[in-house]
Amino acid sequence: MSAPRVTLYGRPGCHLCDDARVVIARVCADLGESYVEISVDDDPALARRFGEEVPVTFVDGRQHDFWRVDEARLRAALA
Repeated sequence: MSAPRVTLYGRPGCHLCDDARVVIARVCADLGESYVEISVDDDPALARRFGEEVPVTFVDGRQHDFWRVDEARLRAALA
């Protein structure tokens, strides 16, 4: 598998993060892509930057979505 193109910034116990993870995992599996998940709680700078917007999704290093992941939009970004 290639280097992850998708990054999910979230936190443990976040139901929106759980929902986002399901969509991201499905899309990445379908398209042969990989993703990485980073907890904002592990880094004070990330917590300040994204704490109120988790989950936050980046594609190819650019912010893509926050709070919810739109499956069709994510597929298009990875196409």
